[in-house]
Amino acid sequence: MMIVFNPAAGKRRAQRLWRVLDIMVQNGVKLELHETKAPGHATELAHEAALAGRPMVVAAGGDGTIAEVAAGLSGSQTRLGIIPLGTANVLAHELGLPFAPSQVAAALAFSRTRPIWPGIAEASCGERLFVQMLGTGFDAEVVHHLDLGLKRRLGRTAYVLQGLRETTRYSFPAITLTLDGEPTSAGSVIVTKGRYYAGHYTIAPQASPFQPGFTVVMFDRAGPLSALAYGTALTLDQIGRMLGIRIRQASIIHIAAGLTQADGDPAGSGPLTIRDAALPIDVVVGEPQTLRA
Repeated sequence: MMIVFNPAAGKRRAQRLWRVLDIMVQNGVKLELHETKAPGHATELAHEAALAGRPMVVAAGGDGTIAEVAAGLSGSQTRLGIIPLGTANVLAHELGLPFAPSQVAAALAFSRTRPIWPGIAEASCGERLFVQMLGTGFDAEVVHHLDLGLKRRLGRTAYVLQGLRETTRYSFPAITLTLDGEPTSAGSVIVTKGRYYAGHYTIAPQASPFQPGFTVVMFDRAGPLSALAYGTALTLDQIGRMLGIRIRQASIIHIAAGLTQADGDPAGSGPLTIRDAALPIDVVVGEPQTLRA
């Protein structure tokens, strides 16, 4: 079994990874651990594995690492396994994946899969695959200016602190976009494949990663107070009760300009067009039994 891991994730996440791998080795699973050396390396490793006919590649990390591995597997028959080690682990929550080491090991060994439909963001600099969501506006500004060292030390708290900083300096320009050819605008935009955002907080209750298409969440109210209000409502799972939020379904989204983030990582800036990947990817999901620890 091939495992792709980013060693820059820190010692604490490496220790969580080794707890899973130790259980698998004790149960006779042969492992190959490949450490990434730079952004995009996980995609290269996964692509080479898919060309070689590997049955599964496991992404050990957060949503960004998972998206890189998924990009390398896109269009192939190779399954995507996940060991959730990220800050938010949004896709893991979305798919109901286990987090306990013995259960993670059992899920990977059993290899029961479900197909998910990733998204593709096309810009002048090329394409980027995302597995959960893409944002432009305030949240993208936070992601682009986040100190990665602070993120490793503080986890989600680092996003909160950076968000407070951005409320004092971000200008909150309007985002111009089209949804299946229909023009509109908003203060911030989240294009999502799933229900959750920033962990297990619900942002789009009807969204599904198992179907083509996207749910587009538009925040009409802009400014520091609105950003703080939306953020607070999100953490309380009350975002659906907030005024100034529109939720639409769309298959093709065009965003005219602005910084973007995809699966919690900086993703350049617009203009860009968002569409579904050509084919779904089979992702290994949970299994009730556990391997002995």
